[in-house]
Amino acid sequence: MTYQCFEFSISNKIAHLQLNRPDSMNTMQPVFFRELVSILQGLQRDASARALLISSTGKHFTAGMALDVFAGGGMTLDDSSAIGRANIALVLQDMHQSFNLIEQLRMPVIAAIHGGCIGGGVDLICATDIRLASKDAFFCIQEINIGMTADLGTLQRLPKLIPEGIVHEMAYTGRRLPSARALAVGLVNEVFETQEAMLEAAMLMATEIAQKPPVAIWGSKQAIHYARDHSTHDALQQMGWLQSGIWQSANLMEAFMAKQQGRPTNYPDLPATSSFADAPYQLK
Repeated sequence: MTYQCFEFSISNKIAHLQLNRPDSMNTMQPVFFRELVSILQGLQRDASARALLISSTGKHFTAGMALDVFAGGGMTLDDSSAIGRANIALVLQDMHQSFNLIEQLRMPVIAAIHGGCIGGGVDLICATDIRLASKDAFFCIQEINIGMTADLGTLQRLPKLIPEGIVHEMAYTGRRLPSARALAVGLVNEVFETQEAMLEAAMLMATEIAQKPPVAIWGSKQAIHYARDHSTHDALQQMGWLQSGIWQSANLMEAFMAKQQGRPTNYPDLPATSSFADAPYQLK
């Protein structure tokens, strides 16, 4: 399938999603969100990959939201009345779901970030599991510089990734967080000299993940996210329920046999899911 905002491919169980509007600095317009949702829903449904790599093209990862969308570009936010402002919340909920799908995906998501990761780009990468950056990367909560509060997840997810004081600084000043400082505060896992070296490392990491049992990877992602948002006691209780549901002795045996025989592991893929709404049913 051809997309307007992305290049998308799957190879060796690794999905690669590239932002691909470099002439527009990969800004986010309504079609961006529609295509992103479509791609992520397909991955979630079909489990056709075991890891997702998100990267970009051109000078910058993304310059964030395309402001002309709200200036005669197809969307109107009515702030002239209470009922009009109430609808803004519904628009935001719809946009939130686009990045929520990244966080909820049944596979790990690796972001490979170069150049500017601005505004909505920070919202996006905060929803990923692992972030790698090239030396020229920087991060900016741009919304404050254009007179608004960031509203697509940055202020909710970023304080759980880096010290709160750094979040306050970025949110209040709109200053850029360069890659070296992003590494120092824990926003990114590693910084590379070039975009090419970063992408190579990201692909190697995705390949390593793809060789692990998908059900255990999914379980790990569930446990980490749950522990982030709950007490240790509650998270341990959830872990018991989770492990009892996903335990597969066969996976342990496969890991042992593969090591003994000096061969790659061979774990079953996650099955595709079916939608209740799509189930065939004849009214009687």
